[in-house]
Amino acid sequence: MYSVIEAIKERRSIRGFKPDMPKKDDLEQIVEAGLYAANGRGKQATISIVVTNKKLRDKIAKMNCKIGGWDDDFDPFHGAPAIIIVLADKNWSTHVYDGSLVMGNMMLAAHSLGLGSIWIHRAKEEFEMEEWKSLLNGLGIEGEWEGIGHCAIGYPEGEIPQAAPRNEGRVFWIE
Repeated sequence: MYSVIEAIKERRSIRGFKPDMPKKDDLEQIVEAGLYAANGRGKQATISIVVTNKKLRDKIAKMNCKIGGWDDDFDPFHGAPAIIIVLADKNWSTHVYDGSLVMGNMMLAAHSLGLGSIWIHRAKEEFEMEEWKSLLNGLGIEGEWEGIGHCAIGYPEGEIPQAAPRNEGRVFWIE
């Protein structure tokens, strides 16, 4: 059985993906792992939007690139064919923390399935724009949602990076 602690130590952000779409079953397992993330008072005040449509994925990448200030030909999702966007209820006090835990669970799940992932920011800025609020409305999603992050997922191209040495002096014990 694959140890959670092993997955935590081995998982790395991937910055190069093959164009092959992950299996839907794998994406469903990744989303499910996100649904089981710890959350404030059991509120479950997060949602996930799975984007496998290339045209929409590329449109989101262009907007993310524009917000980030990169050249038009840069892909902020590093070629990942699937993106899971995590949003959280703006009116819930722990929404940023809850959404962050969803992202962490999904990235660990992706790693355990042999997939790579990377957390890409700027979902907050995207979902403050009317265009992206309209996307939510079109999906029947009501309320005030804050974009927490994009979990870009795919098959890693090349070797998985090694962990950098851990910095000293980050743990303090009171016994």
